[in-house]
Amino acid sequence: MSTLTAIPTRPTARTAAIAALPVSFAGRAVAGWGRRLAGADRAEVSAEAMERNAEQLFAVLGRLKGGAMKVGQALSVYEPMIPAGFAGPYREALAKLQDSAPTMPAREVHRVLAGQLGRDWPRRFREFSDTPAAAASVGQVHRAVWHDGREVAVKVQYPGAADALDADLRTLQRFTGLFSLLAPALDARAVLAELRSRMLDELDYRAEADRQRIFAAGLEGDLVAPRVVASAPTVIVSEWLDGVPLRDVLGAGGCAATRDRYAHAIVETAVSSPARFGLLHADPHPGNVLVLRDGRLALIDFGAVAELPDGFPPGLARLLTHLADGDAAAMLFELKAQGFAGPGVTADEVLRYVGALADPLRHRHFHLHREWLRREGERMVDPRGRAFWETGRRLALPPEHLLVVRVLSGWLNILAQLDCTVGLRGLAQRWVPGFTPVA
Repeated sequence: MSTLTAIPTRPTARTAAIAALPVSFAGRAVAGWGRRLAGADRAEVSAEAMERNAEQLFAVLGRLKGGAMKVGQALSVYEPMIPAGFAGPYREALAKLQDSAPTMPAREVHRVLAGQLGRDWPRRFREFSDTPAAAASVGQVHRAVWHDGREVAVKVQYPGAADALDADLRTLQRFTGLFSLLAPALDARAVLAELRSRMLDELDYRAEADRQRIFAAGLEGDLVAPRVVASAPTVIVSEWLDGVPLRDVLGAGGCAATRDRYAHAIVETAVSSPARFGLLHADPHPGNVLVLRDGRLALIDFGAVAELPDGFPPGLARLLTHLADGDAAAMLFELKAQGFAGPGVTADEVLRYVGALADPLRHRHFHLHREWLRREGERMVDPRGRAFWETGRRLALPPEHLLVVRVLSGWLNILAQLDCTVGLRGLAQRWVPGFTPVA
């Protein structure tokens, strides 16, 4: 991996890198038009331009790290919804973006550790590897052995991460059209607005450690969380859990019962944690779940965790009930009563917009797979589905509703790549007060 002395922080440089993307894309479109006039094959020219656009987009996001990379990671879980004709050039770049980033050199890591744990920080460890085990958007992880012999993961925040996040979030909100490349059916502007409130929280590792302690104490069975050993404002030391990212087993086949067990554990944790802990892990992507050697799963990275002290939003629970029942009139009444439906939106329009994405709530057990999700993505970008997309843009869900919808839909997108069967309906009935479908 390449190295950096620190995360790039100059706002002008970061803004320029992102702002150059649409200019480059437009230039390739003009060049492609000229080549077609000269007799080049249209499909070949388009495929080449898409591939180069993908390479540039994700190279910039990955290099900048900070908010740029974090947004790309968050949106990348919607990759299965990209229609087949567009998905090829982006799939490999998206996979790389989900859990890769340039890394800090050892001297920068040591400087941060000295500032956070004291100049005698090496005495706290029996061993410390200067080679990062993982690198992500605002920090990187090193494997070490704590002074008492426990194997630990040491998460170190990049210097300048706060400035980078602020610069990226401001700039990316001006260029939301870029992300139609990742998920054409997604309202990127609304998602970016909601993500903003989550991302800045990730800078305080002490708060992250507190949230991780809650999950580690409360989770058990098929899904666990690593226990916190020590924490500081920009360093967290947690127990090391041996495993491979869930991403590495997506689409790998294997035992259907095991895949279904993984899906059940992930969905139950997402649906139950607001009621159990008053918290929701708000960063769904397959790099945040490890498959452990003993067959259990481990949820990691608690930087983006939303506080829901009153549990699952009651208004959203009622909306999901009407959605599960297919009751268009009741759903529209609820949307209007809560002030979420703009003028001119009809009940049937809303149900058509949601489409088969409501199926997991309508069936006791539902088979999630790539083809199902791909069909939904194509429906949303097909010219006949354009009106449905516009419907979605006129539904003004509040941040807490959008948060829960983003997290649940993100996990369903990921699990569709696992090819599994999940009982979301029954889990919601158990853990979400107010979700009371008739059938």
